[in-house]
Amino acid sequence: MSQSELGPCPPRFVEIKQEIAASIPDFQARVTKAWTELLAELDVVTADIAKQGTEYVPQVDFAELSTLSPDKVEEIRRKGSVVIRNVVDDSEAAAWKDWLKEYVSTNPSIEGFPADDKQFFQLYWTRSQVCARGHPNVLEATSWLNNMYRVKSGAKIDSVDLSTPLTYADRFRIRRPGVQWDAHPPHVDSGAIERWEDRTFRKCFEDILTGNWRDHDPYDLENRINARSSLYGRVGQATVFRTYQGWLAVSETAPGEGTLQVFPNVYLSNAYIILRPFFRQIPGTEDSLDPNNWEYDISSSDFPGVYSTGSGFRGPWPNTKTHPHMRLAQTMVSVPKVYPGDMVFWHCDVVHAVEREHTGKNDSAVMYIPAMPLTSMNADYLCRQKESFIQGLPPPDFPPGKGETEYVGRGRPEDIKSPIGKRAMGLAIEVI
Repeated sequence: MSQSELGPCPPRFVEIKQEIAASIPDFQARVTKAWTELLAELDVVTADIAKQGTEYVPQVDFAELSTLSPDKVEEIRRKGSVVIRNVVDDSEAAAWKDWLKEYVSTNPSIEGFPADDKQFFQLYWTRSQVCARGHPNVLEATSWLNNMYRVKSGAKIDSVDLSTPLTYADRFRIRRPGVQWDAHPPHVDSGAIERWEDRTFRKCFEDILTGNWRDHDPYDLENRINARSSLYGRVGQATVFRTYQGWLAVSETAPGEGTLQVFPNVYLSNAYIILRPFFRQIPGTEDSLDPNNWEYDISSSDFPGVYSTGSGFRGPWPNTKTHPHMRLAQTMVSVPKVYPGDMVFWHCDVVHAVEREHTGKNDSAVMYIPAMPLTSMNADYLCRQKESFIQGLPPPDFPPGKGETEYVGRGRPEDIKSPIGKRAMGLAIEVI
């Protein structure tokens, strides 16, 4: 569904704003002060991002994850995105691409888009995907990322094990040069209006909503693990807690070749996106970047960047009109060039996109593999996903159907060789 096909927020959404405002003493004064401070900070940081471009995105080697300096780790946390090189041997990753192409060729009835030239595939259980998700290095990398999170209050949470990574099955793409891609403009996954409507999810942003935006920690576990990111059951909306989204490269992909783009500061983007619905540009003013041209307003049901699908809601989808101070035309930077076996990860709140143009000469191929820790909610999903895997059906979060039940060469449980891979797929142990 393209953005042009999406509808406005329903009138009842004004009640969400009013509820939030009524629940926080001196809300208007608090958020107005925060908004003014935030716009000044964005002015500085967006200029720096635009100046550095691709080089702004952190890059590390898989072998050095356990020995990174605290400063480097904090940089990754702040920017919310990272390229981890050499997670898998390049020859093994390249072989996985060959298997993907063979699978597509052997099973011509597969679903994907564009419909007349399929490049993004509704496939989850190819042998390549199954092997990659169960690879010990992939799971070690996701476990390292899971451990970026913490409990800010210091409270003990027994239902979480950040060092036990779980598998979340997703799709893959083999993008060919010269095809314009409009399906993935700047957006945030894992919850649309839910970020404001679900009271537990809202608590993840409590520091922002109380005006203490500098104290906001997007890595605080306490409410994340119970936040409902899918209140409306929209197909394709993740219901699990993914600490980071990510993909594994199985080809070379460079900026300009259809790669990922990110807004690399999760602290500022969270603060701006969460506060944005409570402010409007003053009617009659022209310069949307001038802080003086904005005012507090909760009279509208609009949550900029959130749209109705008729059966749920999509977003946030920020753009240069709805979220001008992010300067997305200059700050959505492409990640550095990757090689087979490299992985790219971005925090679950990070604004990200896929380049519209692929001007390279070769395929740009990646398998989507996020980081997902062991939690009660995730374990429940894993049990259902395991049954889908065994039967060859689409995973629970994705469009239903007969999936890959009749496809030749589908991945099987025995393709997962490592004990940690079997455990991550729920095949080896009882999960909480």
